[in-house]
Amino acid sequence: MVHASALGHLDVAQLTIWAFWFFFAGLCWYLRQEDRREGYPLESEQDGGLKPRGFLYIPDPKAFRLADGTVVEAPTCKGDTRPVNGAKVESWPGAPIEPTGDPLSAGVGPGSYNVRPEFPYKTVDGQDLISPLRVATHFAVPAEGKSPIGYSVICADGKTGGTVKDLWIDRGESCVRYYEIALASGGSVLAPVCFVDVKNSVRAIKINAVTADQLTRVPKLKSANSITMQEEDQVSAYYGAGTLYATPERAEPLL
Repeated sequence: MVHASALGHLDVAQLTIWAFWFFFAGLCWYLRQEDRREGYPLESEQDGGLKPRGFLYIPDPKAFRLADGTVVEAPTCKGDTRPVNGAKVESWPGAPIEPTGDPLSAGVGPGSYNVRPEFPYKTVDGQDLISPLRVATHFAVPAEGKSPIGYSVICADGKTGGTVKDLWIDRGESCVRYYEIALASGGSVLAPVCFVDVKNSVRAIKINAVTADQLTRVPKLKSANSITMQEEDQVSAYYGAGTLYATPERAEPLL
């Protein structure tokens, strides 16, 4: 048994608070390491190369087993090797990039997107997470609501770009993710629900992000009944770019 005099000159409360501070510092260091498994090392804006990894803040690679059985490691410490389809408007660091070519497809600014897997996201039972109603037949528009299928599609220039062909739903969230649009020129494209305004009074949907001509150039899907994770990002990025680049005046300053 420890004699009482052994603790007589120790401040237990102070030891406890110092133990807490050391634990908290270690916890912060661990969490800051873990949140650097993606997006690091940073890229140098001057030469495009990766900044030094160092030894303290970026952790060693760790294997993660995904639901489908595949194993990925992070961090990979590999930069984005895709060419930038744009040029800086000024030479100083942080200057905005102006896209070259078709600004909606350049992948710059509001149209930028990440590199993602080229296969659909799956549910726990192996089904595609996002599917059209013609495939996910156990989903339907509520009887008390109005189905937008068959509605006209009015674009930013006031022209009709096509008609709503089908709705793509999220099996996990039980909500609409995309409107499938049959183009007047033939074929079909998807429009993310966040870029669509439904006008039941005139049986139309309004897409203010793109013009009717730009709607025909929305990235097409490899499969008619499924969308890959990469295609999800590319489709959304196209409409995102349209919010700034669809018309010349949108990219001009307000003042």
